Amino acid sequence: MGPQILIPISLFAMIFGIIYLFYSTRNRERMALIEKGVDASIFLKGAGKGSSAWKVFVVNLAFLLIGSGVGIFLALLITTYTSLEDDAVYPSIIFIMAGIGLLAGFKTAKDLDKEE
Repeated sequence: MGPQILIPISLFAMIFGIIYLFYSTRNRERMALIEKGVDASIFLKGAGKGSSAWKVFVVNLAFLLIGSGVGIFLALLITTYTSLEDDAVYPSIIFIMAGIGLLAGFKTAKDLDKEE
């Protein structure tokens, strides 16, 4: 059993551990609230409110991809018309524009949440 097999096993164990920790902690919190006599309807209060998760995901993914595309285009323009090196310009501009795209997606998702 070489180190190659340890990577997928440790990845699976990490994912399983995170999911287990999330559900067990959530269950303990809910049980503690129920023991205190809090109404169980508070668990469903946030479910119908706000925009759904897939809309937020799609908006953020769209802005991320748009930002990355604009970053690639700007990097191409910069390397074509200046004497800067490709190795430094492409990653930096792509990451900057992707970050700006994620920021715009976050603001748009916040506005979606306010509308609904």
